[in-house]
Amino acid sequence: MSRKDKLAAMPCRLSPPGVVCGLGDSLDTIASALFGGHRGLTSSDAYTPGRILPLGRVTSVLADDTGWPVEHRSRNNRLLATALQRLDTSTLLAQHAPSRIGVVIGTSTSGIGETEQALALAGRESPLPDSFRYAQQELGAPARFVAEQLGLEGPAYVLSTACSSSARALASARRLLRSGECDAVIAGGADTLCRLTVNGFASLEAISDGPCLPFSANRNGINLGEAAALFVVTRESGGIQLEGAGESSDAYHVSAPRPDGSGALAAMRAALTQAGRRAEEIDYLNLHGTGTPHNDLMESRAVTQLFSAPPLCSSTKALTGHTLGAAGALEAAFCWLALTQGKLPLHVYDGHYDPALPDLPLVSDASARMPRRVMSNSFAFGGNNASLLLSRAD
Repeated sequence: MSRKDKLAAMPCRLSPPGVVCGLGDSLDTIASALFGGHRGLTSSDAYTPGRILPLGRVTSVLADDTGWPVEHRSRNNRLLATALQRLDTSTLLAQHAPSRIGVVIGTSTSGIGETEQALALAGRESPLPDSFRYAQQELGAPARFVAEQLGLEGPAYVLSTACSSSARALASARRLLRSGECDAVIAGGADTLCRLTVNGFASLEAISDGPCLPFSANRNGINLGEAAALFVVTRESGGIQLEGAGESSDAYHVSAPRPDGSGALAAMRAALTQAGRRAEEIDYLNLHGTGTPHNDLMESRAVTQLFSAPPLCSSTKALTGHTLGAAGALEAAFCWLALTQGKLPLHVYDGHYDPALPDLPLVSDASARMPRRVMSNSFAFGGNNASLLLSRAD
């Protein structure tokens, strides 16, 4: 077997994740909410004055950025640093040279929130304050920050494909390992609530004024959230494996999904093909499940085309809000918890499944499921689709 073939056949292990989101910042706390169906939403008009919205805002104490270079001082990087503190990197740094460890991060906001604050202080005529650096909002900033925090010298870059960003970051980490470019990769994503994002989705009339209701006949939009989730990805056997990652781009519309679900279907099929699995081997599907009329219709069509008998499904965005560029990695972390704890995330909504949608079996009981293989979907603006397949090794 050639070196290329050996690398392609190697396992791809996901470490216990470091996570901070609206549900908390420890895996135990997050698991309790996830499997208990407790929403991590708070109501605020901080980003939409006069309009109070449910938001998955992080309320945990975040890493202190006082001693950081100005260009690294952003809420997005504070979220990343908090997730990094909860990620075990000691073995990673002891076993691998800095030049052999990569960093791949997904984000859509980076430090845009800091730019908003600087513009608010400056007003229309005054110069931007000395505390502001444009580098804070550059899309590449999160990867540079993580690499500098750990002294890493391998490939370090950011993917920004809207809501599929961090799912694609994990797929990219898998490629870096299997190509032989890296021996380990820190991969995941972070996104931060800010006025640009919240008002942007509001302008699309995609935001719900109440807690979102994925797949309900009464659904009327999303809740937004923020989060950071990171994994150490290595070529090791055992544990939780990233068996496959499927990606597609149907380019149907700048913000609307392709109605027939063909782009989403292609991503799910590609994940199965890469993993060498059949659809009937999947025990659970973490749905993209935003709670918008068009997305839920599209996704239910795609799922029922792929599965003759769909597995148990749920959307966790009802609990965390849609964390955009962080969603793929965050929901991969939820799948990691499902595989290690033998439970499934509850599907939280009003119980009125939309009869106009193809039927999906939604999780109503979290306990004693013992999933072996799970999939997680992330679909984004521009028809950018990703699906991850995770498994629990023997």
